[in-house]
Amino acid sequence: MAKTELTDEQVELEIQRLTNSEEVKLARAEQRAKYQRRQYMYQLRAMHKRGAYLMSQGIEEDNILTGLYGEDYEGC
Repeated sequence: MAKTELTDEQVELEIQRLTNSEEVKLARAEQRAKYQRRQYMYQLRAMHKRGAYLMSQGIEEDNILTGLYGEDYEGC
């Protein structure tokens, strides 16, 4: 069986049809949700690494401002 080639117009029509389908919209929503969760995971990893560094410097939540800005810091 010979494979028929699609014309440029047929390709564009198929792209339009698929773009408007509910299945593609649902799959895009899933992909977007997965990407958002992955991005959130990367942010948490970076914060974890930063927190570990701050801890190694002796900085804790109760002394974070003086630990970061020095003893002379007069906060707002």
